[in-house]
Amino acid sequence: MTTRASQTSSLKPMFRQLKPYQLAVDVSIASVCFLLRIAIGADYLLLIVVLLMALALALRRVSPPLALGILWIGVIFQLTMQLQPDISNAAVIPVLFVTSRYGSPTLRWLGLASAIAGAFLAVGYVYLLSYSGNAYIYRSPDTATVIFAFSIGLASALALFTISWTIGLLVRTWALARESREAQSRAEREQALAEREVGIEQERTRIARDMHDVVAHSLAVVIAQADGARYARAQDPDAADAALTTISTTAREALADVRLLLGQLRHSQGEGPQPVLADLDRLLDQMRAAGLAIARHETGSPHPLATGQQLAVYRIVQESLTNALRHGSSETPVTIDFEWQPENLVLRIANGLATGGSKEPGRGHGLDGMRERAILAGGTLTAAPHGDRFVVTASLVTA
Repeated sequence: MTTRASQTSSLKPMFRQLKPYQLAVDVSIASVCFLLRIAIGADYLLLIVVLLMALALALRRVSPPLALGILWIGVIFQLTMQLQPDISNAAVIPVLFVTSRYGSPTLRWLGLASAIAGAFLAVGYVYLLSYSGNAYIYRSPDTATVIFAFSIGLASALALFTISWTIGLLVRTWALARESREAQSRAEREQALAEREVGIEQERTRIARDMHDVVAHSLAVVIAQADGARYARAQDPDAADAALTTISTTAREALADVRLLLGQLRHSQGEGPQPVLADLDRLLDQMRAAGLAIARHETGSPHPLATGQQLAVYRIVQESLTNALRHGSSETPVTIDFEWQPENLVLRIANGLATGGSKEPGRGHGLDGMRERAILAGGTLTAAPHGDRFVVTASLVTA
């Protein structure tokens, strides 16, 4: 298994994966060039050279290293047999192109070396044939003319071969740049999609937190009012009616809030309920009607708060009062202190602990949600028992 895998991996640099139609096009072009050259006429030695050139042309894209090797075999055979240059030698140009376009780093340098060496070899071979008795070019007795003609021929051959190789390198660079842009574009699209999914998840978390606040607060009020109405029904019918009215109002408001939240969750649009500090009085009145004694105090000069901070303060107060109604002692008033400092708002909510009850409210969404709201609003929050009271302290930066 290891030997077969190593053999397969060693063949990958030698052969490229082409689509069937690409291979068919290359073979067809090489076949047509071969047949056209044969139709002109060639002896059997030159026929071998033409065949090797056509084979290199056919394999140039599927295997650039093999095509370059076959090309050199054909050139060496041609030089050894002292055959004159032939039009089939033009296969050198596309083969040099593919060495830099598709080849490995090593093959690219071999292609450049072949272009330079081939230019010197071709021009030198032509002049060698000329002075060996085969009058291929005009043989001038003037040495300066010969040197000048040799230089022009060498410069032309170098330009032809190296330009072919350079064009292949430029096409390769352009293709790599295009692939890089496409990869970057895909990465940006995936990043945007991931950010959108994160935003959706954050929005769902916020909605779940708001849903908890609305439902827990409303149900706590409804339960407290229902219990009060049940006990007051016989002695004070008016109190029972007031309790039922509070239950109805609270339930309707909760239903409206839940519908908005569910609509936002379903369609990912629209605004959910966004209470602010001005809504605190209505919240306190509602909780007092549920039987909770509340004392509110403010010290310092109030500062303007951002909408998100006002929402955080409202939800912290709402959750704290709901916990006090459910878990706290009804004998001790809940105190809410707003301490406005030069650059901070310190909010303290303290309620009495029920006798024999838990020292801390249940670990659901409540305390964690309050702490997260405070952090998102640029502050901190602590919630812990202090003596016989449970104290929630939130600090928000207002400057």
